[in-house]
Amino acid sequence: MEKKKRIVIALGGNALGNTLPEQMAAVKITAKAIVDLIEEGCEVVVAHGNGPQVGMINNAMAALSREDENQPNTPLSVCVAMSQAYIGYDLQNALREELYNRGIYDIPVATMITQIRVEQDDPAFQNPSKPIGHFMNEEQAKNAEEKYGYIMKEDAGRGYRRVVASPKPAEIIEIGAIRSLVNSGQLVIACGGGGIPVTRQGNHLKGASAVIDKDFASCLLAENLDADFLIILTAVEKAAIRFGKPDVKWLDDLTVEEAESYIEEGHFAPGSMLPKVQAAVNFARSGEGRTALITLLEKAKDGILGKTGTRIHR
Repeated sequence: MEKKKRIVIALGGNALGNTLPEQMAAVKITAKAIVDLIEEGCEVVVAHGNGPQVGMINNAMAALSREDENQPNTPLSVCVAMSQAYIGYDLQNALREELYNRGIYDIPVATMITQIRVEQDDPAFQNPSKPIGHFMNEEQAKNAEEKYGYIMKEDAGRGYRRVVASPKPAEIIEIGAIRSLVNSGQLVIACGGGGIPVTRQGNHLKGASAVIDKDFASCLLAENLDADFLIILTAVEKAAIRFGKPDVKWLDDLTVEEAESYIEEGHFAPGSMLPKVQAAVNFARSGEGRTALITLLEKAKDGILGKTGTRIHR
């Protein structure tokens, strides 16, 4: 019997929606695409982002602390944990329902609340860059800076968003439990929102005020699970150079060296396509036979079959 392809799929915000009702609708579509891959004979592990969700939770917790002086401010790491649980709740139920709709009853679905260790001296803590929360206009952004001390940055012409530190993931704390679940045939949702960022202090894990980029966390997860494919989902079917210009070139098949050359030439936007391509390169370089794919959610199945998407390999 042929060994199943093991795939780690990194869901972006467009696969989850921006509000509770949007998320409820989005995860049903997302579940169909994931179960399509399972029906193709793939073993799937799911990771996801949490930009809008963790921002919403953080804003709600901040509002609570302003209303009740006895309610302390909620650390960002706790907000990430909350987002993992509520996204996982919707996603695992949607996946279970879709599996059952197709007569697949032997694949349990589980969400693993996942901590990821980061280095205390990671330079990212000195240069916050990871956008979270909803988009604001310039006036709202200035108000957030003055009122709450947020650091706001303009985001690719779409408005202003709060930015926080985005340290690189160093270790997935629960990787042993995740590996056991995956090896037993379960469909696992892990490393939600890039994982809960923690630093190690002796035997104690201390939450860090940061959000880890989900693409780099997904890359580490895929490496640790010895996956064959890392699929990074985004809002376009393929990565491109000269994006948004008349001479745009959509990219189909790249070696690690070709992708690195495009990175060095500055073709990919920081905070948007750049971390996706970097994570894809890191995974493809990490072992023989490992391929990264960047594409749309609804094109994931075609991408695995080699019909579309940007494939990066050795």
